[in-house]
Amino acid sequence: MTSSAHDPAGKIRLLRRLKRIEGQVRGVAGMVEEGRYCIDVLTQIRAVHGALQRVESDLLKAHLDHCIERAITKGDAAEQREKAAELIALLERRA
Repeated sequence: MTSSAHDPAGKIRLLRRLKRIEGQVRGVAGMVEEGRYCIDVLTQIRAVHGALQRVESDLLKAHLDHCIERAITKGDAAEQREKAAELIALLERRA
């Protein structure tokens, strides 16, 4: 199930997930402060990274389902090009 920031239920789900990730990051900071073993810290960082990737993936799917689909169904070629350009720019920034 994708979570969209455009619908109230989706927004609540996204915020819950992000708050959970925020807690994980605070936990990693605590591990560093405690001088925990590097591999343990790195393992938790990988878990945070994976959780953020899942949120990103869900938001991307929601964007495709909502914003891009709306531009396509409206038949507005300029808006379609704009949405495609935004997505391409986003994906290029990830590199």
